Amino acid sequence: MTKLRRLHDEQGQSPWLDNLTRDHLRSGHLERLVNRGVRGVTANPTILANAIAGSDAYDDQFAELVGGGATVEDAYWELVIADVVEALDLLAPLHEASNGGDGFVSLEVAPALAHDADASAAAAADLHQRIDRPNLLVKIPATSEGIDAIRQATSAGNNINVTLIFSLNRYDQVIDAYLTGLETLAASGGDLATVHSVASFFVSRVDTEVDRRLPATATGHAVKGTVAVAQARRAYAMFRDAFRGPRWDALAARGATVQRPLWASTSTKDPTLPDTLYVDQLIGPDTVNTLPEPTIDAFEDHGTVARTIDESADGAGAILTRAADLGVDLADVGSTLEDQGVAAFTRSFAEVLASLQAKVVANA
Repeated sequence: MTKLRRLHDEQGQSPWLDNLTRDHLRSGHLERLVNRGVRGVTANPTILANAIAGSDAYDDQFAELVGGGATVEDAYWELVIADVVEALDLLAPLHEASNGGDGFVSLEVAPALAHDADASAAAAADLHQRIDRPNLLVKIPATSEGIDAIRQATSAGNNINVTLIFSLNRYDQVIDAYLTGLETLAASGGDLATVHSVASFFVSRVDTEVDRRLPATATGHAVKGTVAVAQARRAYAMFRDAFRGPRWDALAARGATVQRPLWASTSTKDPTLPDTLYVDQLIGPDTVNTLPEPTIDAFEDHGTVARTIDESADGAGAILTRAADLGVDLADVGSTLEDQGVAAFTRSFAEVLASLQAKVVANA
């Protein structure tokens, strides 16, 4: 049995693939990864931009769309949706076999909408209507405006992957938005059992930013590379607390499912850290870890399958306190990374549209 399968079967964690390309779909590569134990797929504007710019597999469809009068941006969405639908259909049997627990594919709303709650919620509804698959998750960034969009989208019965979460305070708001959205849906007579959500808590980028701010002292060095895992473990404790008790019990009685924490950005950016750090140290039930393929290969080769998510719970809090004592403002780290994440996705979106526009000009 592969370690990916053991993660799910023994530890209750779902490994997803953080990549989606047409080449992988056409070659059967994604199907082979699913057979190895991958249980879902995530994509973001950067991943999709790289997929389209790095392959000629999209050229014929793009030429046909533009030749038929589609704008470059409309053609982009058609290209992306075609890949997402194919991946959704590939994962549909897993979605059915897991009673809706896995087999999801995530697609993000346009990054330009990150600070517009109503437009983000409307875009999520539009993507769900266009794609019309029960295993689609639409990604909405967890900006301050995104929190309201998440509440709106959930209350409309749409599956949402809340992305770009970098702080515990923002995660608390995400949980409340999901619960409030479910309560609104329940009050309107909606079916809570069909609504699924994950909360994507980004990991490695936190260590990169925190480590940059730590003092160059022995004490600072001792904290280096530890804050992201500590914060994720605190987030897991928040998750366990939020999804029990009277408020949650009332929703669960109506068929609601928990909003699982999803560990994202789990490839190490610091070459001095173990390449499976953000997999090995964040294993536990009711969680998802979305992995780039090199991290999957590394984990299969030398990763360890064991429950670690709630190890040293008190120690996690102590690490966060120590970082704060050393002058690291974790709230500011979170807001900085959130801004950087939105900006990076916005750039990627603009770049892929520019590359597609260049193809139009070249073929004119």
